[in-house]
Amino acid sequence: MLRGLYTAASGMITQQRRHDTITQNIANINTPGYKEVESIERSFPEMLISLSGGDQGQTSRQIGRINTGVLAEESVSVNVQGDVRQTNSLDDFAIVSEMNLPNPATGQNIPFDASGKYVADNGTITYRPQAFFAVTGKDGETGYTRDGNFQLDGAGNLRTSTGNAVLGSNGNPVTLQGSMSDYNVDSRGVISSKQTGQQVGQIGITVVNQPGLMTRTGDGLFQISAANTAEAGVRQLQAADNVELRQGYLEGSTVDAAASMVELSAALRAYEANQKIVQFYDKSLDKTVNDVGRV
Repeated sequence: MLRGLYTAASGMITQQRRHDTITQNIANINTPGYKEVESIERSFPEMLISLSGGDQGQTSRQIGRINTGVLAEESVSVNVQGDVRQTNSLDDFAIVSEMNLPNPATGQNIPFDASGKYVADNGTITYRPQAFFAVTGKDGETGYTRDGNFQLDGAGNLRTSTGNAVLGSNGNPVTLQGSMSDYNVDSRGVISSKQTGQQVGQIGITVVNQPGLMTRTGDGLFQISAANTAEAGVRQLQAADNVELRQGYLEGSTVDAAASMVELSAALRAYEANQKIVQFYDKSLDKTVNDVGRV
């Protein structure tokens, strides 16, 4: 009986975490460059139940399998291209990327699914490469973001909406004199003076071949641990990459409001179902202790 109670309780905890993930997505539905988060659930390993030491002359026999519950294994960001909207603000930038990878077995482009992921027959997972703005994180490490809502501070440093310094292609913070109206920014992030036509800098765009290895750190930032840098395939933007930088645009969130509300309702119903099971077990235990115990 207690095993069923624990199984239902684990289901409640899992659905609560699923609910928290969905509400986080809904709260960021208007956040520029926000990537939707999916909660990955899996069951605990099944146990095989066998009968042993039965009646005399009987051998052990298998009864069957029993499931021991479910858990929220991890939260995964869906790194796909969001819708781009025009703002006409020269401080706003949007990355538009549509990069492909060739399949060594077929020579054709890998058919990524809607979440930007491809699972091979042998179980190997490959993610669609994505481009990011490189910024300085809170701890001084390099962070990556798709939120191009930038502004120049009083010292001429280009910063994100959360105050992180935007890095150039040389790895140093982008510093400009005057305002963004004094400069032109092309589709590769090259900044040139309108007055002289000379290049004065370049907004750093970093390509991550395996964005699934990135970790969220808050404020719309991602980071890659030193151990995963090589495997993630972090590199600078190259001429052959199908990536475009648009000035005066912002990339929207990838959250689907309608789908999120459906998921929210499903998580609530699953939570309530597990809650009723827990209440049933509680009443059964109460009757066992208080009524059967008197007999």
